[in-house]
Amino acid sequence: MNINWFPGHMKKTKELVKKNLKLVDVVFELLDARIPLSSKNPDIDVLVGNKPRIVVLNKQDLSSDEANKQWIKYYEKKGIKAVLVDAAKGKGTEKIISITKDMIKNKMERLKEKGIKNKPIRAMIVGVPNVGKSTLINSLAGSKSAKTGNRPGVTKGKQWIKLRGNLELLDTPGILWPKFEDEKVGLNLAFTGAIKDEIIDVETLALRLVEKLQEIAPLPLKERYSVEVEDRKPIDVLDDIALKRGCIIKGGEIDYTRVARLILDEFRNGKIGSITLEYPDNI
Repeated sequence: MNINWFPGHMKKTKELVKKNLKLVDVVFELLDARIPLSSKNPDIDVLVGNKPRIVVLNKQDLSSDEANKQWIKYYEKKGIKAVLVDAAKGKGTEKIISITKDMIKNKMERLKEKGIKNKPIRAMIVGVPNVGKSTLINSLAGSKSAKTGNRPGVTKGKQWIKLRGNLELLDTPGILWPKFEDEKVGLNLAFTGAIKDEIIDVETLALRLVEKLQEIAPLPLKERYSVEVEDRKPIDVLDDIALKRGCIIKGGEIDYTRVARLILDEFRNGKIGSITLEYPDNI
């Protein structure tokens, strides 16, 4: 898979995140609950350092309940606060706010002792592209994120978004590109739509997804499309799905582009099932 994530952009963004960290009290690390490993940029651990951090596992509705529980336990063992969220429906966002307040409680109390009251808690969201940053911001803000304008002591041009619970979010890109240490990372990002289909062969991608689902979720695949999936070649399963769904072009040939997009769309929308592609025991 030949995917170019523009290292120059990544370097610039890393510098931006590092520069602005001193302005915030807490960092929200946004991951896709279906692929917490692949949707993580390993540089974030180094960049964030000792700054209070909450791992936000978005799209929990599209991942399996059992896997979600395993990931929460995994982060607990590492001493990292993690929250399961469905940002599109606003589910879990109140927990982000309550945990944030608890994490920053001592700092806010010290400020009160100095006579500084009702100071907003300031946050930054970091993550890889297309895992739901805008949706999460709107959910936390309770509206289409209205900027609050420049604030005293902040570099000119910095914009803060008012969130619920006396929180403010620094409106910077906060986006880092993933590192492709192996092909699995690229494939998982592509399966979930984090990598735009325009730069990847969708027919091959759908074939690889069918192969993956045959391995980890054969029953949901079988039930969704009423096809046999066990002990069969992925291309044969793909052909059967095409025939079942009428993805045929003139002359009776299979329309591979159409069936590929159908399978990818239905997987990403959860129509095949709530499926997690990575578990903690994969580490």
